[in-house]
Amino acid sequence: MMPGTFATLTIDEKVDFGYFLTDGKERVLLHHNEVVGEIEVGEEVEVFFVLDAQDRLAATMKKPLITEDTYAWVTVVDVVEEFGAFVDIGLSKDALVAKDHLPYLREVWPKPGDKLYCTLKVSGNGRFFARLATEEIVVPLSKKADRSIFNKEVTGTVYRMIVAGSFILTEEGYKGFIHSSQRTIEPRLGETVTGRVIDVKEDGTVNVSLLPRKHEALSGDAERIYGYMQERGGAMPYTDKSDPDDIKERFGLSKGAFKRALGHLMKHGRVYQQDGWTYFKENNDQ
Repeated sequence: MMPGTFATLTIDEKVDFGYFLTDGKERVLLHHNEVVGEIEVGEEVEVFFVLDAQDRLAATMKKPLITEDTYAWVTVVDVVEEFGAFVDIGLSKDALVAKDHLPYLREVWPKPGDKLYCTLKVSGNGRFFARLATEEIVVPLSKKADRSIFNKEVTGTVYRMIVAGSFILTEEGYKGFIHSSQRTIEPRLGETVTGRVIDVKEDGTVNVSLLPRKHEALSGDAERIYGYMQERGGAMPYTDKSDPDDIKERFGLSKGAFKRALGHLMKHGRVYQQDGWTYFKENNDQ
């Protein structure tokens, strides 16, 4: 009888707080809270071994979501700075993803409600830890994408992070990568994100962008320009003929992005250009 393993035992005795089970040599307690369904003395039941609150070996009829031989998505229930992230594995006690296995940057640690793809690891003293899946585990499980999903929207969960970006598994089972240039904020480990497929690789993996499409981003760039004009009383010394370096320094935009955003404002009758300046239209609601 070892923590983290299954066994079929015989119900040997009923007591006030549960049942004692036996394999013919040893006995172990199955507390009332760990019973599933109706059982009687003399029956055989399959149980999973855990440690109780006093670190004694105990049995449960509850099935863990993960074992040392299986992987699954488990939900983060608590995060403790000095330890790491605790995840619900379907038992009375949670398992710990140790902080050494979490990202270096604390701000991208998972939050309660996020999901991690893990297996179970049992320490020498019987404690339960959850270990994040490696690429060797994920790759065989992932599904190959084809060109039909190019430019389509996908939703996935971040299962691994490197300096260059984040790896996700999509709801369809595709393995995706979000390069750091294709996001405005780095997603958390375990966070579910939605983006669009910008490339389908020969190996069936996909590259995903969390940035808005150009026509969706126009309003954001346009509002940045519009806000700057408001601060200046409705006028600015920039037009679609302005120097690209000046535009980049002032707005952080390329000349092309600036022209598209300015064109958007002019198309909607909010501004006009004259003598190297851009002005609010007089009838514009500032």
